[in-house]
Amino acid sequence: MASRGADAVCVADHPAMRDYAPELYLAAIRAAAETVRPDAVLLGHTAIGRDLAPRLAAALGAGYIADATAVHADGGGFAFTRPLYAGKAFERRRFLPGVTQVLTVRPNNLPPAEPDGRQGTVAALAFEPPPLVTAVRAAVRRAAGEIDLAEADVVVSGGRGVRSAEGFAPLRELAAVLGGAVGASRGACDAGYCGYGLQIGQTGKVVTPQLYIACGISGAIQHLAGMSQSRVIVAINKDPDAPIFSVADYGIVGDLFEVIPLLTEEFRRSK
Repeated sequence: MASRGADAVCVADHPAMRDYAPELYLAAIRAAAETVRPDAVLLGHTAIGRDLAPRLAAALGAGYIADATAVHADGGGFAFTRPLYAGKAFERRRFLPGVTQVLTVRPNNLPPAEPDGRQGTVAALAFEPPPLVTAVRAAVRRAAGEIDLAEADVVVSGGRGVRSAEGFAPLRELAAVLGGAVGASRGACDAGYCGYGLQIGQTGKVVTPQLYIACGISGAIQHLAGMSQSRVIVAINKDPDAPIFSVADYGIVGDLFEVIPLLTEEFRRSK
């Protein structure tokens, strides 16, 4: 982090922090904020960030903006763009002058700073762990080792067109070659082809990868709400009139079970 612009890095090290505990994480970040006195605190708009940021804002008496997708210079300060109504509209918001700022930023929307060779300081953060009212006894992951959908640069998603749980096998192979994650539409989840942990859409996860490959997904508005902000969208569908093609940068009309193996082989060869 120091090489990408951080002057100081505070490290909170406690055995209980291996698993997310809201009160423990809040105590650590609050201690850092009270030590550094920052103008702004940024967290990722992830499951943890969405839970922790409003708690932190309340604890610091700070302003709070959620799910920022862009930052703009605005009259000596900054304004932040965030989506509304499942991505159908956008608003630009800014903090009042002099107010501590807490905001969450949607993953993959703001490019990271390039390493500049600077040497920042790294120091242990002193904080008092509070009594925990909750405890994590075990963490169960349905797809251990896979990349988190919310943070993946490449997402390969399947819809009802995969036709079965086994139909996701070529999608997983393509995702593995590209170093990406596998997602799904609600239709595929409802049909029992995969777990709801993979669901992308208005009632699922919102993803913004560099590359989104939609396989056998018709493109219902609820699904588009979860992926339409992807940098590049590739749609594969047998129906040339499928709505997904209206948001796709590249469209392939064909059988996904014929197209996906060809793409996988080409990507494997190119690597």
